[in-house]
Amino acid sequence: MMKPLRIAVVGLGRIGRIHAQHVHELASEQDRCELTALVDIDIERTAVLASQFANAGRSEVRTFADVDKLIAADCCDAAVACTPTDAHRETAGALIQRGLRVLLEKPLTESLAEDRRFVAELNADNPHALMLAFQRRFDAPLQYAKQLLDAGATGRAFKIVSALEDSGPPPAGYQSSGLLVDMSVHNVDEILWLTGKYPYAAGSVGSVLYTQEFSAVKEDYDDGFLRLWFDGLIGQIEVSRNHVSGYRVETWIFGEKGQIHVGRFEQKPSEVTVETYGPDRPIDRKVFTMRDYGAVEIDEQRGCVEFGDMLRHEG
Repeated sequence: MMKPLRIAVVGLGRIGRIHAQHVHELASEQDRCELTALVDIDIERTAVLASQFANAGRSEVRTFADVDKLIAADCCDAAVACTPTDAHRETAGALIQRGLRVLLEKPLTESLAEDRRFVAELNADNPHALMLAFQRRFDAPLQYAKQLLDAGATGRAFKIVSALEDSGPPPAGYQSSGLLVDMSVHNVDEILWLTGKYPYAAGSVGSVLYTQEFSAVKEDYDDGFLRLWFDGLIGQIEVSRNHVSGYRVETWIFGEKGQIHVGRFEQKPSEVTVETYGPDRPIDRKVFTMRDYGAVEIDEQRGCVEFGDMLRHEG
């Protein structure tokens, strides 16, 4: 019998805690992996989370203040890296050099030049050691939309519009490399995955309209637009911190025989609707119930913790 894959989570901001929770759930349900370590400079927060996981009846979750101590302990086979962007290359590089596989939160690094250097380094020495955490291609509503697209439900796609809008600025302490880098990278990956194509040109514009006037986190813009040019297809991306009424995520796929619309803003973040329309009639409609990370997560009997407001409000 194969031993479970030992996984560490490095960086315990909001997304890091969610990753830790997911690993713990998989361990509880499948015994194919186990959460063995948590790493964060906030020792108190790390200890609290480790205690909660341990109290759920699993094996010990060790805690470390930095990656070097984690590596020296030799207690994991893989890691999820959720550190601030400016530490991505250093963190992931150190883990990979010690033979670990790494799931790294986006973006790869904080600049295109640094991206290219890191990619060249990985391709030369460890071409299969790192995966970027682009989760949209695993979301059930988008997977269903891709099935419809690939099946020809609306014919050849000629335009895809993808929107991602927050209702306000990120929380104090959040470190941003820029609105387009931090937000639109998900939309870009979504369009590349949906189409299987790579753009031959791209252009973007940004503005400071509202939230940057009072935000504690200073970004280049609080509203942005990105256009991608492909052979026979256009991609349009809208990203913003200024939605003011809640989180908005929507995608439109326009084809020669109709359109597919994923999501609609109804202040119901846990419900995502996929609607398909022909030229003169609806073709298909399906509603997906999504997980609400602002609520109690999983009961203690199943081996997972309750993060509640901590997940909803902290970065």
